[in-house]
Amino acid sequence: QRLKAAVHYTVGCLCREVEEDKDVQFSKQSIAAISEITFRQCEIFAKDLEMFARHAKRTTVNTEDVKLLARRSNSLLKYITQKSEELASSNMEQKEKKKKKTSAAKGERTPGEQEAAVTENEDSNMA
Repeated sequence: QRLKAAVHYTVGCLCREVEEDKDVQFSKQSIAAISEITFRQCEIFAKDLEMFARHAKRTTVNTEDVKLLARRSNSLLKYITQKSEELASSNMEQKEKKKKKTSAAKGERTPGEQEAAVTENEDSNMA
């Protein structure tokens, strides 16, 4: 019920924004109808996502499932793909930073630092 109320509230806010922007008005009944349709569609999406994951013999929904769900809307699929790539890139950067911090705390060298140390040792051995 709380989720349904939150959807209704959000739809109401969006309708107000459209009213101001497009100079139209929404009746309370139309806002309620849009809210109900939105909620039901979200339930369908959730079931579809669950089925996609289950079909792939997984228990977790992933970005590929969401992309599959959005496949009929080119603009939505493009947006989801872009955001997914941004998140993946951000996650990789965070993992690299964490790995460097962990290595520095242990007194270990990163692969780049190890390579530089080996080159430095070779140079000193040559002299």
